[in-house]
Amino acid sequence: MKKILIVEDDNVLREELKRLLITASYEVVVIHQFEHTLEEMKNVEADLILLDINLPVKNGEQILREFRKTSSVPVIMITSFDNESDEVLSMSYGADDYITKPYNPTILLLRIEAIFKRMEQNYSQITYQNVQLIPDKCILLCEETEVYLTKNEMLIFKYLLLHQGVIVSREDLMRYLWDSEEFIDDNTLSVNVSRLRGKLRDVGLDDAIETRKGIGYYLK
Repeated sequence: MKKILIVEDDNVLREELKRLLITASYEVVVIHQFEHTLEEMKNVEADLILLDINLPVKNGEQILREFRKTSSVPVIMITSFDNESDEVLSMSYGADDYITKPYNPTILLLRIEAIFKRMEQNYSQITYQNVQLIPDKCILLCEETEVYLTKNEMLIFKYLLLHQGVIVSREDLMRYLWDSEEFIDDNTLSVNVSRLRGKLRDVGLDDAIETRKGIGYYLK
């Protein structure tokens, strides 16, 4: 049974979300106090985290940024505001998805399911030049250097690796990432590709991904 951690300070919404996830056959853990949210997120060992942006003590985006330094556990950000800048910032900090309250329960469950489905499609290891991609751990490994990827970054790189030498359209990548055009967001893809390029540079893969203007991406 997959374990989902809820980080939401609104008691009513937290309980509604908890009941929804239990009914969908997930194991659910909730945080009630928020003085040590980051530490609790690390200790729970959840398979996925639902993280509200507007939290007391420290907001969810700041917490996510710190969390991503040591963990690749999928995170869906939840906010009360339909704010594009919040969405882009959350994705740039490593969120795997983003949903606005009041959310459609069915859509939320579908997004959770889609993330778990992508996780199960991983290969054990793929090598590119002198770098190994270890999908089940979301790690780039180059000699003694390890770089953590988010799930979306890993999936983008894996898809490009599996289509190396072929131009991959943005539409194909978005369908692969989100499984349905309902979940496509062009800005989110751009943010993820940009962040992936930065992490590839950290393991010596400068300019590995080329942008073919108006067409898509190309892995050399």
